[in-house]
Amino acid sequence: MRGHYVAASPGGGKSHLSSAIGLGLLEKGWRVLFTRTSDLVQRLQVARRELALEAAINRLDRFDLVILDDLAYVAKDQAETSVLFELISARYERRSLLITANQPFGEWGKVFPDPAMTLAAVDRLVHHSTIFELNVESYRRRMALERKQQGPGRPASSATVRNVGTVTPRDKQPAA
Repeated sequence: MRGHYVAASPGGGKSHLSSAIGLGLLEKGWRVLFTRTSDLVQRLQVARRELALEAAINRLDRFDLVILDDLAYVAKDQAETSVLFELISARYERRSLLITANQPFGEWGKVFPDPAMTLAAVDRLVHHSTIFELNVESYRRRMALERKQQGPGRPASSATVRNVGTVTPRDKQPAA
């Protein structure tokens, strides 16, 4: 496994799919890190300020797979995207990376402010990758619409108790 890229609109199941992949690999003995991209980028920025970025990226090598969830929510400044690019470059052809994002590669110019960095990052990611583009409706939106159609309160199927007998004082006594 080298790389995976999962793209879908919000609520399309990207995080769910990537965490399921990670869990499946954990069960097979892989070491997996699942993290929001913005959280990891912030930690890498701190390491850069402390002149320890290379060591921080090298510590991530203990993970067979690093899952970066929600790439699009990384702020678009040069400092943040450069540490992200360095992580992508460091893992390229050495360790596996799974990235989720709300947009296809063609819109990554909105993530990386430098066009050359955008091309280089995409080039490295697609080289040995499996790309999943999920063209599905938002799960959360669909559930909200279903709840709205059912009206206020809980659906009858969830609120109704069935096949429950009467409890007597004798039933509450501990077994002897």
